[in-house]
Amino acid sequence: MKYNRVFLIVLDSFGIGNAPDADKFDDIGANTLKSISKSEKFNIPNLKRLGLANIYGVDLENYVSPIGKLGAIQELSAGKDTTIGHFEIAGIISSKPMPTYPDGFPDEIIKEFEKQTGCVTLCNKTYSGTKVITDYGEEHIKTGKLIVYTSADSVFQIAAHTDVVPLEKLYEYCKIARKILTGEHAVGRVIARPFNGEYPFTRTADRRDFSVEPPEDTMLDKLKANCFDVISVGKIADIFTNRGITESYYTHSNDEGMAKTLELADKDFYGLVFTNLVDFDMKYGHRRDVDGYANAISEFDNWLNIFLPKMKNDDLLIITADHGCDPAFKGTDHTREQVPIIMYSPDIEPENLGTIKGYNYISNFISDNFNLG
Repeated sequence: MKYNRVFLIVLDSFGIGNAPDADKFDDIGANTLKSISKSEKFNIPNLKRLGLANIYGVDLENYVSPIGKLGAIQELSAGKDTTIGHFEIAGIISSKPMPTYPDGFPDEIIKEFEKQTGCVTLCNKTYSGTKVITDYGEEHIKTGKLIVYTSADSVFQIAAHTDVVPLEKLYEYCKIARKILTGEHAVGRVIARPFNGEYPFTRTADRRDFSVEPPEDTMLDKLKANCFDVISVGKIADIFTNRGITESYYTHSNDEGMAKTLELADKDFYGLVFTNLVDFDMKYGHRRDVDGYANAISEFDNWLNIFLPKMKNDDLLIITADHGCDPAFKGTDHTREQVPIIMYSPDIEPENLGTIKGYNYISNFISDNFNLG
């Protein structure tokens, strides 16, 4: 069956463990779903009904007759970050990892950034995003110096208090960094990390990601070139540098992302709605908040009670993830895991797809559906 509307929802960091190459990433034993399933906040009857519990290797109470297609997908790209994961979903397999900086960025990068922005920087270390503003926030406020830091991912992050650096100025600094970070230093993302309030400070929801340009055309580019609608919700437009996007909606939370996706279900369009729900990763995975993560996935499951009845027979829902971020695992970084794929339409024939190699299975499926060639 051909679908006129596809809703592709990425539950950012919703891994299901069992990655065959987890040892290469020092992530043996990581399993986001298993960890949050132990929480009292965990309640996902709709995801189980769609087939999540029937995916091979998932340790949940099983349902004999799921109503959707289901499977586990193994990432092929050499990384476990947001950019690489989304690129692979959209059809690009990255054979080389993006650069990371466990010892901070080299002097030539920092000096050039300071020269072009006219700002001195602080930190330049691998740091937790919440701890870095606790440790450097007061000095930043006193001196006006920008807090620059990174993580295990390929990111250049700039934190600034909104009373010291207005949002638009912070975004401008990020754009400058993005232009500097090319070639061998082409990090996956430059991220604006605004915060406010008094010590120990609070990060705001006005984060912005400035991604590296996709190295080739993605599924989104091909859809747009063939006159299909490509509607992004959340940080999708940022991840793909607005390429292949016909309409975009920035959101500040899962709630906003789900509300906008629900609103789009009532809209006439022909093509793709591509939604990223970032709170799982940003608010709960990296902060190692098991109960918060479990509650967030339960809220998404409850949202499905409203969304699923709105689906038409020629609509398709695809639920997946871009990597793991096990909130009960060591450290605060992403984890190399398989991710689920759940596909549902009112007239779909349930099927266990088994284990699939490559997130690009999704782009191939969507491309075939819309006859992109």
